[in-house]
Amino acid sequence: MPRVLPLQKIRNIGIMAHIDAGKTTTTERILYYTGKTYRMGEVDEGAAVMDWMEQEKERGITITSAATTCYWREHQINIIDTPGHVDFTAEVERSLRVLDGAIGIFCGVGGVEPQSETVWRQADKYGVPRIAFVNKMDRVGADFENTLQMMRSRLGTKAVAIQIPVGQGDMFAGIIDLIEMSYRIYQEETFGATFEDHPIPESFLDLARKKREEILEALSDYDDKLMEKFLNEKPIEPEEIKKALRKACLDVKVVPVLCGAAFRNKGVQKLLDAVVDFLPSPLDLPAVKGINPESEETEERKVSDEEPFSAVAFKIVSDPFVGKLAYFRVYSGWVRVGSVVLNSNTGERQRLSRILRMHANQRDDIEEVFTGDIAAAVGLKNISTGNTLCDKHHPIVLEKMDFPEPVISVAIEPRTKLDQDKLSESLSKLADEDPTFKVSLNEETGQTIISGMGELHLEILVVRLMREFGVKASVGKPQVAYKETISIAVEAEGKFIRQSGGKGQYGHVKIRLEPLPFGEKFIFEKQISSGVVPKEFLPSIEKGIREAMGNGVLAGYPMINIKVVLYDGSYHEVDSTELAFKIAASMAFQDGARRAFPKLLEPVMDVEVVVPEEYMGDVIGDLNARRGNITGIHPRADVQVISALVPLSEMFGYATKLRSLTQGRAVFTMEFSRYEEMPESLSKKILTKVKGY
Repeated sequence: MPRVLPLQKIRNIGIMAHIDAGKTTTTERILYYTGKTYRMGEVDEGAAVMDWMEQEKERGITITSAATTCYWREHQINIIDTPGHVDFTAEVERSLRVLDGAIGIFCGVGGVEPQSETVWRQADKYGVPRIAFVNKMDRVGADFENTLQMMRSRLGTKAVAIQIPVGQGDMFAGIIDLIEMSYRIYQEETFGATFEDHPIPESFLDLARKKREEILEALSDYDDKLMEKFLNEKPIEPEEIKKALRKACLDVKVVPVLCGAAFRNKGVQKLLDAVVDFLPSPLDLPAVKGINPESEETEERKVSDEEPFSAVAFKIVSDPFVGKLAYFRVYSGWVRVGSVVLNSNTGERQRLSRILRMHANQRDDIEEVFTGDIAAAVGLKNISTGNTLCDKHHPIVLEKMDFPEPVISVAIEPRTKLDQDKLSESLSKLADEDPTFKVSLNEETGQTIISGMGELHLEILVVRLMREFGVKASVGKPQVAYKETISIAVEAEGKFIRQSGGKGQYGHVKIRLEPLPFGEKFIFEKQISSGVVPKEFLPSIEKGIREAMGNGVLAGYPMINIKVVLYDGSYHEVDSTELAFKIAASMAFQDGARRAFPKLLEPVMDVEVVVPEEYMGDVIGDLNARRGNITGIHPRADVQVISALVPLSEMFGYATKLRSLTQGRAVFTMEFSRYEEMPESLSKKILTKVKGY
């Protein structure tokens, strides 16, 4: 069966922003105007279609990215509404990996807030073309020009306004389109579904002309004809501007900026037009590259239904009705229900028993998917986030996703024996869904430890355990996830020799341990002459080292920032085994790590506090008392924004303290920055506590 729409009429987009900038409200309006829903769901009332989880409704925030499909101007738009809270950074990261374009939503009052920066940088990492929508122009204190300047200074982006608001705050009346040079007023009684276009009011004409010139200046590098017309002051058609703007946007050189008020139903149709006009179709993107697991050669798949099938699973969900759902994005080829596909990361072949098109948590069965589609598969076993699904005759492993390490842990204990079995099964399902959620066992105490990206992240996971999975459990206090590293380079030797009659065990390695700069977790390098250690034992040596790194020499915390070089060793023709080399490597690593002056590392957070001027001194004093390092103070509207780096261990209970210091008038955001060495006095305290002496 041929595809319904040509590839150039498909848009895969994400909606990303700081928490509370209005992402989900904007998505709800998009669904309403495209005829996908017949009433508007409000986040504040817990009725938003895209926030379908119980806790999303209660808290009024997005926790999981929801996927939906709608149609506008004969184009199919697949939308993923991502969370804004930094604790759910993995949701944003994996959505951006499979999207072609994105809408960055900014609050017209708050401008560029810290988490907007985080998601923007994530999109930079994947080179995702973007348009920006300055929302909440109807709110008191909204300032379009200020938000535009903040985008340029804080995000380092060439933000170009293609619209300007007529009035701001309570006076927000409509939007001037600088490309068409028209003024749009929305009808309140039809919830903005109908509108009228008028000539630009006289009082705004000079500003509109000036702003249009700014667009043309920014685009003159992209279109010689346009530049020539602009310099010779010849009339320029809207279509010419759109064509040049699309090219600049696809090259990630310019970000077109629109404005509106989603809650008041203003500006959303123009935003949909901009998605169609400026964001890429799958055809606008380069061919996707990957590694052939058999030949280990780099291969590519062109964006075409004629190519062999390849797709990336970007999200795994445990669904109470159909079991495990794997959301996937098709990069090349097509596949139908009943086909057998290869998971090239695990080497397993699996049958696609059902394919679903998702609309938040509702679903429609479909028979086949084509290049550029986003869908969900039912019944795939042993699949995890980032796995590649492909044609079994043309294997390929597409680029993997990297996720940050968890920084905070809590102990969780089931209340009864029945809950014990439920707990391990439920935790395994949640860990499948969320790559930043880790489960481990403390061997000394026998406790189950769960780790995540922040207090809110763990709190929501614990509530899900109790509600969705019906597990009754007691939860301990949050603990910081410390790490260990080494200070100097050392050489170490590991020998594992066992003779017990018959076949023995023989493994012998010589390794060098070197400290790495922060951010580099682990590098394993082989510098041995051929024949010193047979090739088949090298993966076991690396595995032994990785396992030893999981249990540090100081206090059992995982070790990071270490390079290990295998430079020598020996083997026995008969007695050498994979197990012997694994144990020898582990012994060598532990011996070397003990002599390399190990030290304790702690997670340090990027903290941003927005505080009225009169409380600034108290807030700075408190941050300093928490071992904070103030990195900047910037004025914003009528408040001050304090940026600081603060150890996570000092930030527990900060929300309550900040409320009491500022009479509830300050707000803060916090996200993981990096691991740093701990002061010796504090390090000793922690080691004393852990080792119990």
